[in-house]
Amino acid sequence: MLEQELGIDARARGNEVRLIGAEPKVRLGRKVLEELYGQIRQGTTVRARDVRAAVQMLERRPETRLGEVYEDVLSGVGGRRSITAKNLSQRRYVELMRTCDVVFSVGPAGTGKTYLAMAMAIAALNRHEVSRVILTRPAVEAGEKLGFLPGTMAEKVNPYLRPLYDALHDMMDFDKAARLMERDVIEVAPLAFMRGRTLNDAFVILDEAQNTTPEQMKMFVTRLGYDSKAVITGDVTQVDLPSDQRSGLVDAIEILEGVEGIGFMRFSEADVVRHRLVQSIIRAYDARERRGPGGGRGGSGNGSDRPSGDGGDGPE
Repeated sequence: MLEQELGIDARARGNEVRLIGAEPKVRLGRKVLEELYGQIRQGTTVRARDVRAAVQMLERRPETRLGEVYEDVLSGVGGRRSITAKNLSQRRYVELMRTCDVVFSVGPAGTGKTYLAMAMAIAALNRHEVSRVILTRPAVEAGEKLGFLPGTMAEKVNPYLRPLYDALHDMMDFDKAARLMERDVIEVAPLAFMRGRTLNDAFVILDEAQNTTPEQMKMFVTRLGYDSKAVITGDVTQVDLPSDQRSGLVDAIEILEGVEGIGFMRFSEADVVRHRLVQSIIRAYDARERRGPGGGRGGSGNGSDRPSGDGGDGPE
């Protein structure tokens, strides 16, 4: 894997590894191995994706200490497995959620925007920092018209909220999650149900925020009450609104960036922690967008709403 990622030769014999190639690449390969050995000594399991992530992190910032990045920053979740940041951007995102009462998180799918926000919410609930967790998203169809759905209101909106349920059940025993939802300690609801409410002592997550209208976004960010936090996540390249409708997420970023107490986190395709092909797929779509109308565009990109600088990895 080091050979593939760095373009060097790596030869192992016994407990010795010899790296051969250009000096900067060999130096980087040695740093990767030493940092990963340190993780193994601490009992951490190192998988293939961890090797690739280590190379990417150390290429961008050679002074990085993986132990600090992978520190169990979300130990309060209390789930069936440890949840940690997987790269520098995720670690910075966690710290931003700790220090800011409102955080906007923008970036492509697979960067952990919603998952880490959910983990922070559950950890805050377990530590009694908030008394309830509210998960919401706009009920917008992703390019498909499903027509009228049968059942009660809860059954009608359930398909739209399924990704939030999936993340919740990944962190918490199903029966415990069901009991907390029965008591409204954890609430999963469509965005339309937020109107007129004041959300005190709560950790609120708005997912798929790129599909809100400016009016909906203003309504949501003004719901925040005392001792509450809000995290707004979305991908401005996957807007499912009508082409003539401006995204509320893009609108809010333009209006609120620079307001004290509001944090902004921008992920890029380099931060994707899903299958490695996902990064290549995102780059391919971005390349076609940059070619302009001649390159062809999909129907739901709403590229004109994309904020300048999105996807960068510089200081927030």
